[in-house]
Amino acid sequence: MSETIFVGGGGEGYADPQELLLKYGNRHGLIAGATGTGKTVTLQILAEGFSRAGVPVFLSDVKGDLSGLAKPGSADFKLHDAFMKRAATIGLDLQYDTVPVTFWDLFGEQGHPIRTTVAEMGPLLISRLLELSEAQEGILNIAFRVADEQGLPLLDLKDLQSLLVWVGENRAELSLRYGNVSTASIGAIQRRLLVLENQGGQKLFGEPALDLFDMIQTDANGQGRVNLLAADQLMASPRLYATFLLWLLSELFEELPEVGDPDKPKLVFFFDEAHLLFEDAPKALVDKVEQVARLIRSKGVGVYFITQNPADVPEDILGQLGNRVQHALRAFTAKDRKQLRMAAETYRENPRFDTEEAIREVGVGEAVTSFLIKKGVPGIVERTLIRPPSSQLGPITDSERQGVIAASHIAGKYEAVQDRYSAFEMLAKRAEEAAAAAEEAEKKEEDMDAMFQDFNAGRRYSGTRVGRSTSRSTRSRKSDDSIAGAIGTLVIKELKGTTGRRIVRGILGGLFKGR
Repeated sequence: MSETIFVGGGGEGYADPQELLLKYGNRHGLIAGATGTGKTVTLQILAEGFSRAGVPVFLSDVKGDLSGLAKPGSADFKLHDAFMKRAATIGLDLQYDTVPVTFWDLFGEQGHPIRTTVAEMGPLLISRLLELSEAQEGILNIAFRVADEQGLPLLDLKDLQSLLVWVGENRAELSLRYGNVSTASIGAIQRRLLVLENQGGQKLFGEPALDLFDMIQTDANGQGRVNLLAADQLMASPRLYATFLLWLLSELFEELPEVGDPDKPKLVFFFDEAHLLFEDAPKALVDKVEQVARLIRSKGVGVYFITQNPADVPEDILGQLGNRVQHALRAFTAKDRKQLRMAAETYRENPRFDTEEAIREVGVGEAVTSFLIKKGVPGIVERTLIRPPSSQLGPITDSERQGVIAASHIAGKYEAVQDRYSAFEMLAKRAEEAAAAAEEAEKKEEDMDAMFQDFNAGRRYSGTRVGRSTSRSTRSRKSDDSIAGAIGTLVIKELKGTTGRRIVRGILGGLFKGR
């Protein structure tokens, strides 16, 4: 098996064959360029190359045209002649072929449903997803702490919504322990959750939750499975898209074991439209991404950011991206020219041409490239003709997609939603038990009132019937009844008074406490 992925080459004025070394495939990378310059094709050929090397791949299909990875290219394709000419120019024997594809979709329409639980995503990412203020994020953290302490599983959105109601009802006690819990902030969080629900975000949360190892698979021929997330509909909620991919990256970091420097990556993760991850992101979140990008390499995972301009990626993260394919950048304004110059300065210079000029001039399907070479040193920047893909360029039909989904190795595993006994049901049961206890206490008070009235009525009746000839034994029983009645009257009076009401409230209040 080859130890490299052939990316492209050139003829006169272009580079020798440009290859990505598999052993440095987990050193991360960048695919950048203006719209329409060929980033999607570069993404497609890298996915093919990693898959054929036995490396599983995850990527998002933002424009809906990467599904062609599931079908071989064809001589009937209108660009076939151009592909063959390009292949001959760069010395490639182009053979049309496919790779094993697994389709995923958060909405469950164009692929297998993909879910996580509220607890697994955690308060930091959910706060980012809901665009919460610092005070609102603090209350969300309190809610998660309460859930942990009281054994309330947070699986779906209704679990979180019901927990926030409980936090609001018990805000006085929680404020003493954790700090101010305001109803206004709780209301704001609930409104954001409602917006997320209306956008279809509730489909992300629930069970069965994704098993990451269903993505890290090879087929019977040893090819890595290409996990393709349908993101065209998801892009209508860009914050949901970015937060989900960041969660997935964080889960990979948490779950995978340390492997050091493997001969090839365990998984390659392509993060398309990467600017959405960093736009308006708080520093704490950017620091988290930087930490994951820096450390996940030791787990054997390579992360490749795809964006229009390298300036979309923070410098601390950009400095970790060793394998780069830079398609054309346009410079129409002073800001564009500055960003172009900064992009050129991040490459190791080639004395044969001016890097800044080359980035501005390369055409569609061309790029300036730099891949890590011996000892992980960045290679000299080169002008490169990108090779044509072996799989179909462009989307497959809906019927072809459904056929791939039906034949998948995980068909039927995630389709049926499970609704386990969790926080929503537990808190509802507590409320029912408290209501029943309150009703029973009220009934007992009414019964005691009735008994007291009957007792007084009986005493009045007995007093009118008994004459002076009453026997000693009768007088004795009357004396005993009078004593019992006096005690009963005193008890009833106390229960009806302030002390009694305090006792009843104490009993009911205890039913709302945690375990």
